[in-house]
Amino acid sequence: MIDFFKNFFTFESAHPLTFVRIDFWIFFALVYAVFVLIYKRKHVRNLFLLLASFYFYYKASGLFVLLLIFSTVTDFYLGHYIYNQQEERRRKIGVTISVCVNLLVLSYFKYAYFFTDTYNALFHTHHQTFNYLAYWANGFDYNGYFSVDKIILPVGISFYTFQTISYTVDIYRRKVAPLKSILDFGFYVSFFPQLVAGPIVRAEEFVPQILKKTEISKEEFNKAIFLILKGLIKKMIFADFIALHFLDKVFDAPEMHSGFSNLLALIGYSLQIYGDFSGYTDIAIGVALLMGFHLPVNFNSPYKALNCGDFWKRWHISLSTWLKDYLYIPLGGNRNSTLGTFVFSLLFVVILVVAIGNLAFTFITGGLLIAGAVLAFYYKPFERYLTTNINIMLTMLIGGLWHGASWKFVIWGGLNGLGVVAYKYWRKVSPYEQSKLWITRAWKIAFTFAFITFTRIFFRGNDMESINLWFTQVANNMSWDTATEVIRHNNIPLGVILIGYITHWLPQHWKDYVEHVFAESHYAVKIAIALVVVLICYQAYSTDIQPFIYFQF
Repeated sequence: MIDFFKNFFTFESAHPLTFVRIDFWIFFALVYAVFVLIYKRKHVRNLFLLLASFYFYYKASGLFVLLLIFSTVTDFYLGHYIYNQQEERRRKIGVTISVCVNLLVLSYFKYAYFFTDTYNALFHTHHQTFNYLAYWANGFDYNGYFSVDKIILPVGISFYTFQTISYTVDIYRRKVAPLKSILDFGFYVSFFPQLVAGPIVRAEEFVPQILKKTEISKEEFNKAIFLILKGLIKKMIFADFIALHFLDKVFDAPEMHSGFSNLLALIGYSLQIYGDFSGYTDIAIGVALLMGFHLPVNFNSPYKALNCGDFWKRWHISLSTWLKDYLYIPLGGNRNSTLGTFVFSLLFVVILVVAIGNLAFTFITGGLLIAGAVLAFYYKPFERYLTTNINIMLTMLIGGLWHGASWKFVIWGGLNGLGVVAYKYWRKVSPYEQSKLWITRAWKIAFTFAFITFTRIFFRGNDMESINLWFTQVANNMSWDTATEVIRHNNIPLGVILIGYITHWLPQHWKDYVEHVFAESHYAVKIAIALVVVLICYQAYSTDIQPFIYFQF
């Protein structure tokens, strides 16, 4: 407690207010204590939560809170400008400025190195990036906190950028009216439970909640506590524990472990990233619900998906639907192509050709593009098939690039795009598509899980070199004779992984029943369960704090 108040107004990058730190729960207890006193006064409530959210972000990203304020002010006034214009041309100018400003800020911090390296490869130059904002920021920080030779990604910038873009675009589409108060808009953008890792909240979903009085039912309160406890278990047991005691050791040095160990680590990573991100989401939804605000569901048992497309309807739902509504459909969706389709396609092809740097590949790619363009021009049904699949691939490639400014993320997105496209055609010829047999369903789930897990090596691998080492070990050095020893030596983390998957694949009505029993139990029983869960989580935890994986996005 003393350390918390000592650092109340200081920024320590090593200790941001994450949901697994005691500091956060002290912070939230103080916020909630004040909230209970003022929640009946809407404007005071919103102002207080806005200030609390800015403080929360300051503790996570320091002076980058100014970027959050800049984004808030810019999009608030642009939203009013778009709404008040009667002339369509001016409305388009307003929304274009909003989208461009937001994407330029995001691109500077997230893609400066990627774009610079790509430009250097294209034109054989040797340009380097320089962090001008850090240089400026150090003028106010005599300790020289920011390194001018490295551009630091502000925590959660992708999430609140997408949120403000959806706000101005929805105003342009006349789906919502702008908020009258900039304080209310700032609250919508910066609400701290979902600020740094989502879920991405649409204005049409959240704004009505800002404008009404707080109401929290007994059922909602019980659900909130259950979600928080479930989220802590997912994050601290099914994500951090297995990462610290098995996964990280393998991925940090794949060449030092057998192919069998590498394969187990990849299977475990699928559980880790689910536990990490869905655990964060559960806690975020629970914390928000304790204050009467409903955040959208972001996960729906994704490893029960029957195909790749179904998986992306269940995983990170707020991002998947955002990409569909603000990228896939504007590109033309499944109906036609747009200028954006051709621009993005040409850009990706050019970068790919240059990155590979093979003359034969260049000629083959060019020949395929020409042949495809000619066939599409003379045969319209092929044009529709082509543009539909290109739009899917572009959406997944850009989604991959959103996750990280690296070719490994582009490959990961491309593989998932191929999975979606391949299933579109497979379902038309599959003799088992309409089968209701349990064995058929189990096979679909297993195959989809195996494919999604395979693509995750490009997500988790430290770089392309370590990814190549992983493939080398799996292909050439499985060492089946040592498999029993590997399992025995890592029996506890592997046991936790097994339990994690079993609980994930349990029927949903079983899980609903457990939640119902918790909700109906006596308050003393709830307290006892909460204490046991917290004790187990923190006993299993380590002093080596694991950041939430999606904080880097």
